[in-house]
Order: sequence, then structure tokens, then C-alpha cells
Amino acid sequence: MKVKVLLLFFIICVINIPACTTFKGGDTLFVAFYNLENLFDNFDDPEKIDEEYIAGGKKEWSEERLVKKMANLTRVVSEMNNGKDPDILGFCESENEAVAQRWVDEYFGKDRYRLAYKESPDGRGIDVGLIYKPEKLILISVSGDTVPPVADLYPTRMILHVKLQRSVSSEVINVFVNHWPSRRGGDNKTELYRIEAAKVLRKNVNKLFSENKEANVIIMGDFNDEPDNISITEYLNALSFFGEEEETDIYDDPQLFNLATKLDQQGKGTYKYQDQWNMLDQIIVSTNMIRGKFKYIEESFEIFNPGWLKTYSGKYKGTPFPTYGGSNYLGGFSDHFPVTASFLFVQ
Repeated sequence: MKVKVLLLFFIICVINIPACTTFKGGDTLFVAFYNLENLFDNFDDPEKIDEEYIAGGKKEWSEERLVKKMANLTRVVSEMNNGKDPDILGFCESENEAVAQRWVDEYFGKDRYRLAYKESPDGRGIDVGLIYKPEKLILISVSGDTVPPVADLYPTRMILHVKLQRSVSSEVINVFVNHWPSRRGGDNKTELYRIEAAKVLRKNVNKLFSENKEANVIIMGDFNDEPDNISITEYLNALSFFGEEEETDIYDDPQLFNLATKLDQQGKGTYKYQDQWNMLDQIIVSTNMIRGKFKYIEESFEIFNPGWLKTYSGKYKGTPFPTYGGSNYLGGFSDHFPVTASFLFVQ
């Protein structure tokens, strides 16, 4: 009887790898990205435009509201991955390293997460960062590339490159965290700003591929463009991904694949603007993360949007429940839903 049960389990695993990942927890990698929506401290930085988020400022930001904000964000992260939280979480809209480090120290602890961070030249002081589980990953290096100004482009967030190594092998994972220039002023007018960001990112990816065509690359972020915009398709050259095709030579050369394509074409998104869902938050990976030493778990790219994370009534019902609605304090989480994806280490 035991032989039959074991045989059945083996057959299920061969047919459907995702069904077995819970039994191989040490060999899986769960990654996520989250726009935190203005995680600001409540101190005035004279070199940053942060006056809205200080005591007595327009948003009436306070220590009490900051504490609630960090607690809310912690709940979101902790509920991901079936309550086991991500192995890697990239994020954006943190004001500075100090407030991000406080979030990690007070709500997770260094034993649970470590922080990788670089201060950006953004005028408001909002940055990108990454936290990772030290039990599974070792930090090799953290670097950042600034995006050169274009026309009247104000300084924007740098592209963060975090190089990690699996703690149980020599396998290196290159994670790029992004928050490209916004669409404020109109999509068409601001498109060249995001194209410039795509060029900087692609240059970094090309360098990795020239050194190692089997490089493990994970690109995540709030791109302020969607998977079919030219900044993504032409300048970053991220291919649409609908699922792995067994008989194809597309995987012979190092490529980038956008895991968000399928849900985007189904009309789903992470941010809603004027009654339209936008897939601004995406995860893009290299060939080796699809069918190399890592294997993307089919259909695992998801928008994390449980009911408690949504606005529950009114005009914005079903959208992300934010911290603010305009200048009105709502006490929610973020105006974006996070995105997640899973990978299996197969060699």
C-alpha cells in the first residue's frame, strides 16, 4: 500500500511541479515586489521635498500613523507565500534607508530579513530597496545606477542591483529593483523618461549576459509602463511570456521574459487609474530562471490581492486600500497591489 501511495505522489510531482513545492521548501524561491506608497519618516529633511510627511505638514503625518503604516505593510508581507512570507521582496517608495531599516528591525528582525539599500537622487527622497532571508541567501554586493536626466526630467530613482548567492550552493541571483519615472504630465510626454531607464537597465543586463549567458536575472519593479509599452518590449527587450513551450529555440540564447504578460492581457492589474486597471508592477526574468538551474513554476506569477487588502465599498470598491485618498487619511496599506512569483531549484 505504501508503495502505491509513493508511486502516486511521484506521478503527481512529475505532472504538476507546483503541487509538490511545499515538500521541497528549501529548494524553492518565492519573490515579490511591492510599492509601499510613501513610507516616510516624520522628520524634515532639508535636502528633500518631504514637507507633506512631517508633523504639521499637509498630510498630518505622525509617529502614530507611521507605526500603523509599518504594521500594515508587515501584515501584507507576512501573508504572502501562504503565510511563510517571501524569500526576496523588492520594494519602492521608501523615503530613506533609516526608515526602511526601522521597519525591518522592529517588525521582522535581522534574523528574519536583511536589508539591501541605496539612497537615490529622487527629489522627494523616495528610493527602492530589497529585503531577503539570510537563512536562504547571502548578500554579495549592492550597487545602483542612476538614470541620466532627459529634457526637463527631474532626478529619479536609481536602479538597484542586488547580487545574492544561495546559502547552500554557489548559485548567484542578480536582482534589479526599479521604480521608473511616473506618468505625471501624460503618458506620451513622459515616455522618453522611462525609455531612458530601460536603456540603463538593459545595459546592465547585457553586461551580465556577456560575462555569463546563463546568468540568473530577476527584474522587478513599478515600471509606470505596462508589459506592451515600448520601454519594456523594445528598449528593455522583455519578451511576452504565456508559459513554457517545450519545442522552441527561443531559450537557446539569453533572453528576458515578462511573467506579467498573461494577466495583463486578461485585463488585470496592480493599480487602477480612471476606471482602468494598469499592470505597472511586473516581474521579468532571464532564460535561466525559466528552464535553467531554476525553473519558473508555471502560473505562479500572481497579483497578491486578498479581500482585506482591498477598498471594501464605494466608488473605489475592489481597488487597493491606500494610506491616503488624496489628502484624506484612510489608514490603509498601499495604492498598489504586490506581485509575486515562485521558482524551483532543479540542479
